[in-house]
Amino acid sequence: MKYNTLGNSNLTVSNVILGTWALGGWMWGGTDRNEPVRAVQASIDHGVTTIDTAPIYGFGMSEELVGKAIKGRRDGLIIATKCGMRWDLDKGDFFFDSETPDGDKVAVYKYAGKKSVLEEWDRSLPRLGIDVIDLYQCHWPDSTTPKEETMEAFLELQDKGKIRAFGVSNFDVPMLEDCMTVATPASLQPEYNLLSRDIEDEILPFCKTHNIAIICYSSMYRGLLTGKFTPDHTFSTGDTRANDPWYHGDRLEAVNKTLRETVQPIADAHNVNLAQIAVAWCLAQEGVTAALVGARNQAQADANAVAADVQLDPPEVRRITDAFDTLLGRFAD
Repeated sequence: MKYNTLGNSNLTVSNVILGTWALGGWMWGGTDRNEPVRAVQASIDHGVTTIDTAPIYGFGMSEELVGKAIKGRRDGLIIATKCGMRWDLDKGDFFFDSETPDGDKVAVYKYAGKKSVLEEWDRSLPRLGIDVIDLYQCHWPDSTTPKEETMEAFLELQDKGKIRAFGVSNFDVPMLEDCMTVATPASLQPEYNLLSRDIEDEILPFCKTHNIAIICYSSMYRGLLTGKFTPDHTFSTGDTRANDPWYHGDRLEAVNKTLRETVQPIADAHNVNLAQIAVAWCLAQEGVTAALVGARNQAQADANAVAADVQLDPPEVRRITDAFDTLLGRFAD
C-alpha cells in the first residue's frame, strides 16, 4: 500500500480507498449487514486507511455499517463522507425517484445550501460514531445553490474543527473555478476508468495545476472490467447496471474480448486478476492520487489491497490504453 498527501490538505490517504456505496445495498440489489463490516475491517487490516461513504448509500445504512466496523479502530483512519443528496426534502435539483430499504418511495434531490450542509454533517456524525469528519465532500453539484455558498459552509465547519478537509465530487472545471473564489477543495471525485475517460482533457490537467487531488471512482466500471459478466447474466432487482448498454450485446462482447486478448496476458505476468489491473491502470495515470474501490465482502477487500501494489510499466499502460481507445472509438456516437 502506498500513501499520498491529499491535495492542499494535511491528510495522508491510502492510494486505494475503500468505497462503500455497495455496502448500503442501494442500487446494488440489496446487502447483508455482516459481510460489509468484515469487508471494512479486512481493508483496514491490509493498510487501507481511507474509507469513503455517503448518507445516500442505503439512506444512512452505509454510514452506520462503516461506524460499526471502525468502532475501536478509529486511530489512523481517514473517514470521508458526503453531503448534497437529500431524500427528505424537496429542495434543489430533482435528481431521480427511488425507494428506501423499507420500501418507502422517495424523491432524491441534489441540494448543497449552507443550512443543509451543516444539517447533514450533524446527522452523519452519530451514524459514523465519530466526532470529526476527516474529508467532507459535496456529492453532486446543485445548480440552485452558488458553489461559493457550499464552500462557505465547508469553511465554517473546518474553522470549528468539525471537519479536517473538504472536497467535491462530479464537478467540472468551471464549477471548481467558482469554488476557488472562496476556497480551493482538497480533492475531486470524478468517475474514471478504462471506459470513462472524459476527465483526461480538462479536469486532470486543471487539478494537477491547482493541487487538487483526484480520487477516481468506478475504477472497475462497477465490476464490468473484472471480465466476469456474461451475456446470460441476470441482475438482481434494483441493480441499475441492468440498464447500462455496456453490460449487454456487442458492447459486452467487445469489452470481454479486449480484456481477454490484451489485459489478461498483462495480468498473468503480474500474477493478478483483471480487476486488479483495472485499478492499477488508474493509479498509473499522472494526476491520480487514489482510486476509490468498492468491496462488499472480505474476499473483495483482500483483492483490492493487492491492486494497490501492482506496478504497471509504461509499455503495459500504453498497450491497455490503446486497446480501449480502439474499443471506445468503435462505439463512439
